[in-house]
Amino acid sequence: MPRGDKSSYTDKQKRKAEHIEEGYEDRGVGHKEAERRVWATVNKESGGGKKSGSGRGKMEDHAASKKGGRIGGKSQSHADRSAAAKKGWETRRKRSGG
Repeated sequence: MPRGDKSSYTDKQKRKAEHIEEGYEDRGVGHKEAERRVWATVNKESGGGKKSGSGRGKMEDHAASKKGGRIGGKSQSHADRSAAAKKGWETRRKRSGG
């Protein structure tokens, strides 16, 4: 079986892949990149193609699906955190009457 052949995947896995791909493309990911991510996600969740052999019946891990769509790396900078802390301190100081 050549690399990239999807014949060993179940119909359910293929439907899942189509659904995930639509989500990636709605978010502006290119078709080829979306397809690459889709099959990586399906493989991570279900352990690859499941049509033959002893791999059937294993549990699926849906952590990758739950994580999908979240924006990473958008935490506050040090300066933003510091400014928020100073503002909070000033508010508490004013409200306490000091």
